[in-house]
Amino acid sequence: MSGVWVFDKNGVARLISNPTKESFEQKEPPHPGTATAPGARPRLLVYLPENHVIRSYAELEHRLLQLGWTRYQNSNRPDLLQFHRSDSSPHLISLPIDFANFKLLHMYDIVVKNRSFFEVRDPS
Repeated sequence: MSGVWVFDKNGVARLISNPTKESFEQKEPPHPGTATAPGARPRLLVYLPENHVIRSYAELEHRLLQLGWTRYQNSNRPDLLQFHRSDSSPHLISLPIDFANFKLLHMYDIVVKNRSFFEVRDPS
């Protein structure tokens, strides 16, 4: 394990694999729904037609339903929030049940499957 071990004020250590100045200053994302890797710049998911930042699953679900996605009830995976286009479509969006765990990977999955409607941006 290479990297730098950093101790917080409570004496808890964490390993930073690829240290940058930002990774020492920022342990937690400024708000849920942003990239959370240490040192990563936070990113936002934006609904393009209204230039609206998605800040909750309620907002995201509302937008996805407008675009023809439906909520997929999967009793085998209660830890996921899933949406699909139709029963005959292979397209499926899987998200962690807790919005605080919504990462950049999930944002790009939404963008790729809805290219004209969503975009990932740096906060201004």
